[in-house]
Amino acid sequence: MIDWTRVLELREEVGPEDFDEVVALFLGEVEEVISRLQATPDPRTFEADLHFLKGSALSLGFAEFSNLCASGETRAAAGQDISADLAQLPACYETSRGCFLSELPGRLAAT
Repeated sequence: MIDWTRVLELREEVGPEDFDEVVALFLGEVEEVISRLQATPDPRTFEADLHFLKGSALSLGFAEFSNLCASGETRAAAGQDISADLAQLPACYETSRGCFLSELPGRLAAT
């Protein structure tokens, strides 16, 4: 679910002192887009929104969530129905986020 190698790489890239701030920023932005997709879905922005979510997810190591976003992005680009992808996004994100936040302290302590 979480690519911990990527998480540790991100921490190295931004530095341990800025890591928490970067994580909070990423999570906030992702949650904002997911909320907008749920509240006011706009097919004209699906491809761009899913591309953004995919990139953010990759940056944070949310592998499963990123794969779901990539799949939806591909279908949106082809003009296909992505309602099933959109329906799965919130739960997949919450599961990924929960796993990330609960396991992160132990993973960082091990480095």
